[in-house]
Amino acid sequence: MGKAFLPSTLLSFFFFLWFLLLVFLTEIECTVKYDAKSIVINGQRRILISGSIHYPRSTPEMWEGLIQKAKDGGVDVIQTYVFWNGHEPSPGNYNFQGRYDLVRFLKTVHKAGLYAHLRIGPYICAEWNYGGFPVWLKYVPGISFRTDNQPFKSAMQGFTQKIVQMMKNESLYEPQGGPIILSQIENEYGPESKAFGSAGHNYMDWAAKMAVGMQTGVPWVMCKEEDAPDPVINTCNGVYCDAFTPNQPYKPKMWTEAWSGWFTEFGTTIKNRPVEDLAFSVARFIQKGGSFVNYYMYHGGTNFGRTAGGPFITTSYDYNAPIDEYGLVREPKYGHLKEFHKAIKLCEDILVSADPNVTSLGRYAEAHVFKSKNGDCAAFLSNFNSKSFVRVLFNNMHYNLPPWSASILPDCRNVVFNTAKVGVQTSQMQMEELSNLKSLYWERYDEEIGSLSEGNSITAVGLLEQINVTRDISDYLWYITSVDLSPSENFLHGGKSPILTVQSAGHALHVFINGQLSGSSYGNRKIKRISYSANANLRAGSNRIAFLSVAVGLPNSGTHYESWNTGVLGPVMLHGLNEGTRDLSWQKWSYQVGLKGESMNLNSLESASHAEWMKGSLIAQSEQPLSWYKAYFDAPTGDEPLALDMGSMGKGQVWVNGKSIGRYWTISAPNGDCNECTYAETYRTWKCQSGCGQPTQRWYHVPRSWLQPTRNLLVVFEEVGGDAMKISLVKRSTTIICGHMSEFHPLVENWDIDSENEVENLHRPEMHLHCDVGQTISAIKFASFGKPLGTCGNFVQGSCHSTNSQTILEKSCIGKQECVVSVSVDTFGDPCPNLLKRAAVEAVCSTFAQLTP
Repeated sequence: MGKAFLPSTLLSFFFFLWFLLLVFLTEIECTVKYDAKSIVINGQRRILISGSIHYPRSTPEMWEGLIQKAKDGGVDVIQTYVFWNGHEPSPGNYNFQGRYDLVRFLKTVHKAGLYAHLRIGPYICAEWNYGGFPVWLKYVPGISFRTDNQPFKSAMQGFTQKIVQMMKNESLYEPQGGPIILSQIENEYGPESKAFGSAGHNYMDWAAKMAVGMQTGVPWVMCKEEDAPDPVINTCNGVYCDAFTPNQPYKPKMWTEAWSGWFTEFGTTIKNRPVEDLAFSVARFIQKGGSFVNYYMYHGGTNFGRTAGGPFITTSYDYNAPIDEYGLVREPKYGHLKEFHKAIKLCEDILVSADPNVTSLGRYAEAHVFKSKNGDCAAFLSNFNSKSFVRVLFNNMHYNLPPWSASILPDCRNVVFNTAKVGVQTSQMQMEELSNLKSLYWERYDEEIGSLSEGNSITAVGLLEQINVTRDISDYLWYITSVDLSPSENFLHGGKSPILTVQSAGHALHVFINGQLSGSSYGNRKIKRISYSANANLRAGSNRIAFLSVAVGLPNSGTHYESWNTGVLGPVMLHGLNEGTRDLSWQKWSYQVGLKGESMNLNSLESASHAEWMKGSLIAQSEQPLSWYKAYFDAPTGDEPLALDMGSMGKGQVWVNGKSIGRYWTISAPNGDCNECTYAETYRTWKCQSGCGQPTQRWYHVPRSWLQPTRNLLVVFEEVGGDAMKISLVKRSTTIICGHMSEFHPLVENWDIDSENEVENLHRPEMHLHCDVGQTISAIKFASFGKPLGTCGNFVQGSCHSTNSQTILEKSCIGKQECVVSVSVDTFGDPCPNLLKRAAVEAVCSTFAQLTP
């Protein structure tokens, strides 16, 4: 029996060793690594296209759709920050529910088959309130943000460990079978590191070692940090990153923020970035060896509640991204980038296996050629001339490169994509008012001016800094004092009225004298302090002066921004009294945090019905400052995204069913330069503006998942006066779609080409037009094949026009959700031989309900 037992035991032992070896090898294979060329996943180098989608800036019900649209657009990786102040609103009290359910978000990414880049930070900037730091962090004894300071490092490490351990517990890192392939520690620290000197360098070095020591099994990155220590990868953020190189030759070239547009500030225009320039910038990066590109943002979303930072950042964080704030694709940006990503993927194996050979093709043009060991070849042909086409000779063939563009040749012969040639449709969105909500029954509650509630008010000599008092639990802080005046004051007997002057570090200031609004003053991101100066309507005896100081988001960037002040810091002066000037700064002041309506929870479903609201004709006096309004509405049918049209209001906050839509402010942008935009030349935020002379933000996103079928509560707090009865609910939909595409032709206009072989070997182009789900093409407003002029919305016929253009498009497209038309003389005839022609189409999309009488 002993003789039979030994071989069986040995066999089991060797089997066990083989099993351990297999597990060990599997773990090695699954570990995410990097080399000089790229991130290496499961032993395979990758060109990775990433897109930023921030989970708190949308709702959980939107996540799956957003992530799937990103995947359909050619995205491999979803990048997100981790929002500390949302997850730990008070020390040790954590929130990972609802919009802050980070695990659910990452599992949704994983379910879609995509990777994730987790930017823990925990400083994030992101135009987010306080840069993502919880305000309580400011009051940790002895703390100094983002430097070699032990209280800060202890708090930062604690939160980072919390997140990393949570990810491990949920098996969300790629070596565990999860989606996370990259993490980030700190964020854009380079400028601060230089400003702090040795303390900054020591902190940066500590942060890197702390992160790596957590052994996540995936690489860590530091963006905009030139001296990120090994093994942390330094990466680039910016409009263009083709000139960037990592700080070690064995690190990959990564671009963690390719800015798809720009954020918006109240009182400014909307900044748009042409997709032709965005695609060209990414092509320039990849042709110089870049292997990871993240669009910031791919979906910007909404700064719900009081999460917008800045200050003065709008509630909308649309960012001119490929997917708009409401979750709809923005064309042509989405579609053009999708085609671009397809072209890049055709070259992926070659791009990650070879270094580019750069050849000059003239003064403004160059070729970047990649050749693999087995002889495969891919090339980028770039024209940096922003004014004109360039004709180049490459591989014994001639290519015509549009201005400021790159052509991609996955076989070094055939052009499959050019960054400047947009072959996808353009869509125009409309905000359509829902007629069934026009006559809401409104009620009003007047906020008490300078009300002081027992137990919640404080009194002090002198002026106090606002955030030290409010701890950011409210945007609002009352400053209240009294001024006693003698009946003998000259201004009471026909003299000039005294003037009240106030200096404030607050973002907005409303001045009330004896219960009446005397005036308001506002700042902006460029003006750190605001001034108020106006006649003061005072009387003999005691006068009550009340200031409502308003924060519009806390700062999110800058050295030691935890020490920046807000609120009325003075001096506060009365000029023109008999005594001359009286300084009120060091009088006794009373302070009240927030509004009475806030303390009563007037915005909540439970409390709104218990207050004494004015009804009917009593609310006709609509231009009242500091007024609360409420109304009930039923959810509209359909699934189009919804928004509130706040164009009739001034400034304040709005809630639906107790959930904060955010701050609204209908301040208009200046009448600046909003002329037609050209994609060529280096992009700057002052280019391609829109919205001149219009409210910076008029519409405010209302997530459908926040609504119930009937009796939804809408509550508005208005600071300065507006007409609530003109507020309306609107739906966002695609109403106009346009196509603008050139034909393929052996004779290229303005070029003398000897043979068809010298022309880019492109497939014959097809124009694809498609409406949203539930819509069909109901009309063709414009159609021309020839030389049409203008852009979507204002096309006109040119000198050459095929007269059957309209008929052909109507026959092909009317009544269909989508249609395809070949852009060629075979389809339309040839109205002008020997010239390169193009087709321009403007179509109308309508829902079935709109088409039904």
